[in-house]
Amino acid sequence: MDKKSTITAAMTKDVPCPFCGILCDDLVIENKNDKLKVIENGCPKAIALFQEELPETSAKIKGKDVPLDDAIDSACNILKNSHTPLIAGLGTDVSGMRSVMELADKTGAILDHMHGDALIRNTLVLQDLGWMMTTMAEIKNRADLIIMAGTDATNFPRFYERVIWNEQSMFKLKNDDREIVYIGNKLNTKSGVNPNGKRPTVLNCETEQIGEIISSLHALVSGAVLDVKEVAGVKIKTLQILAEKMKAAKYGVIVWAPGELDIPHAELTIQNFCETVKYLTRFTRFAGFSLGGNDGAMSAMGVCAWQSGYPLRVNFDKGYPDYDAHRYSTHNVLKKKEVDSLLWISSFNSDIHTPHASIPTIVLGKEDTKLNFKPEVFIPVSTPGIDHTGQIIRTDSVVSLPLKKVRQSPYSSVHSIIRQVIERM
Repeated sequence: MDKKSTITAAMTKDVPCPFCGILCDDLVIENKNDKLKVIENGCPKAIALFQEELPETSAKIKGKDVPLDDAIDSACNILKNSHTPLIAGLGTDVSGMRSVMELADKTGAILDHMHGDALIRNTLVLQDLGWMMTTMAEIKNRADLIIMAGTDATNFPRFYERVIWNEQSMFKLKNDDREIVYIGNKLNTKSGVNPNGKRPTVLNCETEQIGEIISSLHALVSGAVLDVKEVAGVKIKTLQILAEKMKAAKYGVIVWAPGELDIPHAELTIQNFCETVKYLTRFTRFAGFSLGGNDGAMSAMGVCAWQSGYPLRVNFDKGYPDYDAHRYSTHNVLKKKEVDSLLWISSFNSDIHTPHASIPTIVLGKEDTKLNFKPEVFIPVSTPGIDHTGQIIRTDSVVSLPLKKVRQSPYSSVHSIIRQVIERM
């Protein structure tokens, strides 16, 4: 390869993908004149987002192009004049979230993530009764019974490839040694068919009834007798067979995606998962696993917890972090008009719609961010893991992966923009 081609084309291996909580770190990315192509190991989501050609844009004030410095000054003025800002979205990496925490402390802001409803469903269970969770590596190397409760992992395209149907499992665990069970409605179970054709067990029920199924399984593994013929449309004999398999498993896992359990009091269903797991550990090894963390959700939650002592949905208006899982949701504080400005951050995803409220709004987003209104300030930002390096926390919260820079970007990172806002304030 001559000098000219070296300059215009580059190949980067072992690239982590920042676009879902699995954080696959084996992508091979080709860069030709800052046009990217996924050469190996890309799922449809990774290919679309790495390879999308983004339009050029500039910072804007009320829809009009302005220099970046003017947009930052305007954002500073909005936050200075705000009594209680809301900083939400929080689609950024660890360093971006660390700067957000400092800005929230200085401005007395409320913090919430765009996936806050999903995050809080898990948090309420952890705070109330605790849980026993596992990791991707443990499932890959040990699990012989995997119960997919209300999710088929479609939003995490390489979950089966990376975690379940893999060829690198320790302890000589073979694909035929694994049994997959789906509980729920309208789930795509094709990925649960193992490479040798073994089909999964499917218990069809409405999402709202998953808690009934799990509660019944909990009762059966504890030795209770259920004097009914079926539960949520599933025959009691089918549940009895599954209960025995759960007790006999060498390493069982219940997998759920809190973002997909969009039902009233979803935390009670998750609590059922966790309490069933706890009871099963009397007989064998069993654990829970939560699929989530898209758009930097686990990074935002982790940074907020280790810096404030609380998970997200904290208010710094009182001079110290005040936590309330319900009151400080984005929906509630906007509806009740408890905030007087909004800073929305989304550097991974341009399809997440920014809330439109009748308060001054600042948006830090990707170049092609879709807005159905003109915010007071719009500042385009670069994407972690493509345009700049960084760190991001995986869905199981046990790994913080370093992100790579694979192209040049004319835009600053969320961390850089917020640092300038803090310094000017």
